[in-house]
Amino acid sequence: MIFSEVRSSVLAIRLTTGPERLDTLVLPVRPGGPADAGASAELVPTASALPDDVLAEAAALAPVARLTGRAGQTREHLRPTRTPERLLLLGVGDGDEQGWRVAGAALARAAKAEPRLAVALPDDAPAAVRGLVEGLLLGSYRFRLTEAGEAPALREVDLLVTDVEAYREVVELARTTAENTRLARDLTNMPSSVKNPQWFTAQVEAAAAGTPDLHLRVRGPEELAAEGFGGILAVGGGSASGPRLVELDWRPAGAKRHVVLVGKGITFDTGGISIKPRDAMKLMRKDMAGAAAVIGATLGAAALGLPVRVTTLAPLAENMVSGSAFRPGDIIRHYGGLTSESTNSDAEGRLVLADALAYAVAELRPDLLVDLATLTGANAVALGKRTGALYSDNDELADELLAAIAAAGESAWRMPLAADYVEHLGSDLADLHSSPAGASSVTAALFLREFTGDLRERWVHVDMSAPSWAEGDDAELTKGATGWGVRGLLRWLATLD
Repeated sequence: MIFSEVRSSVLAIRLTTGPERLDTLVLPVRPGGPADAGASAELVPTASALPDDVLAEAAALAPVARLTGRAGQTREHLRPTRTPERLLLLGVGDGDEQGWRVAGAALARAAKAEPRLAVALPDDAPAAVRGLVEGLLLGSYRFRLTEAGEAPALREVDLLVTDVEAYREVVELARTTAENTRLARDLTNMPSSVKNPQWFTAQVEAAAAGTPDLHLRVRGPEELAAEGFGGILAVGGGSASGPRLVELDWRPAGAKRHVVLVGKGITFDTGGISIKPRDAMKLMRKDMAGAAAVIGATLGAAALGLPVRVTTLAPLAENMVSGSAFRPGDIIRHYGGLTSESTNSDAEGRLVLADALAYAVAELRPDLLVDLATLTGANAVALGKRTGALYSDNDELADELLAAIAAAGESAWRMPLAADYVEHLGSDLADLHSSPAGASSVTAALFLREFTGDLRERWVHVDMSAPSWAEGDDAELTKGATGWGVRGLLRWLATLD
């Protein structure tokens, strides 16, 4: 038997030509006809040679179990005293990568009481393998800071294929993508009683340690003041935990393109003096999900050895209420000299992002510039809970990033940078007004654009406040932080050279 083992913190996923033992066998099924025709599911032809009686039994079970084959549908069939002892029919929909991703997540939940299982896969199916592995690892994710309750029993999944070597790289790609998405979830889910800028910085240091060509620089309050990062200092000034700017640089030899990723890193957001209502403050530990996503994507790019230079900037601050907090109406001088008037201290994310963007343009001079931020509640009002709002003046760049996000199983929609809204950014006291009334997601994007200089035509902003958090299990998402953005960014970075 040939094995290629890939481990995560929860599951050991193995490619094999034949399992050492077969307790539970998973057989994929797909719709047997048009979705509205009511046809029963049919078995997906698999590459592995399986006993005829098992296949016949499974084929007979599908109509009796009223299976339609939609992605994520499962049915278990017990076979006492026989091998395998259990059959589990798994709907994969049309069989595209996202269908298999949804199926993998459903399988992780449906079989969580089983210690091990084997999945029969179709022949020549890299998309099936990638989707299934990502779904298994993402759907089995759990975040708890308690020992109470039992952990899922599922520890081993065998993927039955005819050629282990043909899928080794695909499994590694899926594993790396999922593990860095899980890291972003961990960072975002961590309560802010633990997670302050210093803690976040320490997690990045630990994750980046020992990786060749991966360089880390961290600026503390004194360096930020000396170099003129006024936005980061203003937002972090009310907290006993001082702000930081993390600069993580994946610099492979021979890279021809340079991408800078910027992620909002507010480790807790009270709203500052413009304090939030209680209910709006409950989940503000998630206000650094953008920083978590770009850190995860950069670590993933390094792990995969992608031949593109990626520099991540994560401005980290805790927006608190105190005598040293910045006030509504304050004038803030950002990196590079532009000033902004902020009449709402709860519009803090754009202030730290402005510094990071201006620094990226002036000092790093990348080819492309992308920022991710849990920036506005208007994102959810416009697009719902699963979709980010994407802004860019560059049609080609926007289309490429949207395509990568969709291919990764995430969702974003392009929104307008309306020219007639620019006048709302006018201020009597400063260069810009950072928090004008109305169209808040659009005006926030327009404000950030003012700091992109000559990279304006090569910049993308993604407001991902809504899809950064799931209220319950949904396909490959689990309740809590989603790690949104890691998968889409990695898919996009892999297309660059």
